[in-house]
Amino acid sequence: MSYPRLFGTDGVRGVVNEFLTPENVLRLTLAIASYFGSGSRIIVGRDARAGNDFITHIVIGGLLASGVKVYYAGLTPTPALQYYIKSTGGFDGGIMITASHNPPQYSGIKVIASDGVELHREGEKEIEKIYHEGRFRRVPWKQLSSDYVKVDDVNEHYIRGVVGLVDIDKIRSRNFRVVLDGANNVPSLTSPKILKHLGVKLITVNTELSHVPNREPEPTPENLVYTSSAVRSMKADFGVAHDGDGDRAIFIDGKGRVLSGDRTAILLCKHIIEYRRDEGPKRVVTAVSSSTLVEEVLSKYGVEIVWTRVGSITIARTMMKIGAIAGFEENGGFMYPPHQYVRDGGIAIALMLEYLSYIRKSLTELIDELPSRHIVKTKVPIRNREEAAKVINKLKELYSKSRIIDIDGVKIIERDYWILVRPSGTEPILRVFVEASNEQQANSILNSVLKFIKEVLGH
Repeated sequence: MSYPRLFGTDGVRGVVNEFLTPENVLRLTLAIASYFGSGSRIIVGRDARAGNDFITHIVIGGLLASGVKVYYAGLTPTPALQYYIKSTGGFDGGIMITASHNPPQYSGIKVIASDGVELHREGEKEIEKIYHEGRFRRVPWKQLSSDYVKVDDVNEHYIRGVVGLVDIDKIRSRNFRVVLDGANNVPSLTSPKILKHLGVKLITVNTELSHVPNREPEPTPENLVYTSSAVRSMKADFGVAHDGDGDRAIFIDGKGRVLSGDRTAILLCKHIIEYRRDEGPKRVVTAVSSSTLVEEVLSKYGVEIVWTRVGSITIARTMMKIGAIAGFEENGGFMYPPHQYVRDGGIAIALMLEYLSYIRKSLTELIDELPSRHIVKTKVPIRNREEAAKVINKLKELYSKSRIIDIDGVKIIERDYWILVRPSGTEPILRVFVEASNEQQANSILNSVLKFIKEVLGH
């Protein structure tokens, strides 16, 4: 029997006190605890979103009621909690209370496995089954733990891990000036310290913790207008902006341009190949939403590109299975295996500083050296998954002579442009991406695709 999905692309998310009510949070926690089993050691962390105080108390209470040994990390970025789980080896799993890049009224719960990576899809489905069937494991009162254990070194442990992986002296010698936007959330607790350890002259924006942030947590160009202007006015080498839980880093060059995560990931991959020279297969894993520019540039270094479905869990688990020097998403999530197999905004910043200190060029110069591309994105409402499948199949027929990647929707690759149409994992919409050589061409192709979709759907 199949059950309605709770987990989206990365965790369970919803509006506080609408979907994430005390009742639903408790039921989900009991399902998670039942999956791990009584006696399991689970560490809990949270970001600064509204509602996370009551959610945290319910999560801890539900875990204790199930006989789980609970450890509480407090306010911490997601990658910091994941690094602690992975590097200490003392936990069976973790729960991070965050909605990442979602709007401020949302919160969510991410389940982390004992290796520090988000729980695999099979585990998510088992938790959903327990949730819907109500098969919760509780323990007799004599077996209940008296309290949870506070863990106060998660953030500092993570900072040491990031800083210890790069050439500190080389970075310090450059006297970089950087604008950091902490999204008024938990990356403000770690990234400023990382940058100060690396000798950076730091200008901070939105680094006061608040459940009502000064900008939307999604680090998009529309939400980073003020941060971009600060980079220009302060004559900074570059700027960097996080999402709400710090697993993404979106860079802003010296001209104030907000850069796509796949562009900056290309630079970081070049750094790994040219200067860090990490051992392992010359392979990079990325989602179908990333630009084909990845192939165009990195193939010159003998790098194989492996395309996956959208979702950091899929990318991470694929990397762990086949081996890779890096993995990333176009939204600013970068994964560096020698550190950990998860998106990590802190390590992305440190690696970028190291690359710039070695290559002796500015981020602006490096971006300008990449082939020019223009991407446009939109979404089309649909009623159900059947409509999504109908559109995708018709597009495959229309572009049957083109190169097609159909592991997540359909990605159509032509000589000077590509199209991606895929159903959202969390909303009843089709996401549509078009990238071409210039803005006019991209918009023209997008309009043609949208017209075709509407004809197929009969709208």
